Amino acid sequence: MIFRLLTYNILKGGTGRAPLIAKVINSVVPDLVLVQEATDPATLEKIAELTQMSEWRTYQRQSLGFLSRKPVLHKEWLSPRGSRHAFLEVVPEGDRVRLFGVHLSAVLAAWTERQRESELRALLKSVDQHKARFHVLTGDFNTVAPGEEFKVGQLPMRLRPLMWITGNRVRWRTIQTVLDAGYTDAFRSKHPGDPGMTLPTVAPLLRLDYVFVPTAQARRIVSCEVVKTPDAVGASDHFPVVADLALDG
Repeated sequence: MIFRLLTYNILKGGTGRAPLIAKVINSVVPDLVLVQEATDPATLEKIAELTQMSEWRTYQRQSLGFLSRKPVLHKEWLSPRGSRHAFLEVVPEGDRVRLFGVHLSAVLAAWTERQRESELRALLKSVDQHKARFHVLTGDFNTVAPGEEFKVGQLPMRLRPLMWITGNRVRWRTIQTVLDAGYTDAFRSKHPGDPGMTLPTVAPLLRLDYVFVPTAQARRIVSCEVVKTPDAVGASDHFPVVADLALDG
């Protein structure tokens, strides 16, 4: 059985863009969408209607939400000690995979990278009890993987100031922390030579959106792609990422 997962930052609640966002989601027909910046419940409800999702949930001013084609068995917003941001835990019907949605601290700078690493470690500690079962960490990590270069001068103006303040020197540790904890980057495992940029959609320069599975379960990764449809350019500033995962061992 193949489970199709989509992670999608819909930008400022998706307000005014529900039909476009729904078209992007419908283009890949996912079983479940983990959404970041889902701050407008009314908009997410409209997207759920347009995508024929049976269940959805978010909260006002809460970044993380979800859309599910089938009922979910469990949903919980986790606020582990040491993290400024909550994480979202979702278990779809059938209880064969557990999903953890992530939206780490924003701004590309040394001090925010330290904050992201701290948040990620807090999540990993919470996830530890589930390590023996198939699970996925996914979302907008707001950071780049080690060795994935980008030019600061090409970043949108809103992303440049704190990079300059920190002398453009950031030790990119957050993604390495995930890898060191025993996870595989699903997109990179399938596309070792593809930059896979997800932000901004008008001229992609950064890969901030990821899907991770335990390395021991990496064989379950059937495919992982950045969804770069024409509708996606106007729907958000992020391209979503879709992954097909085999639920059968």
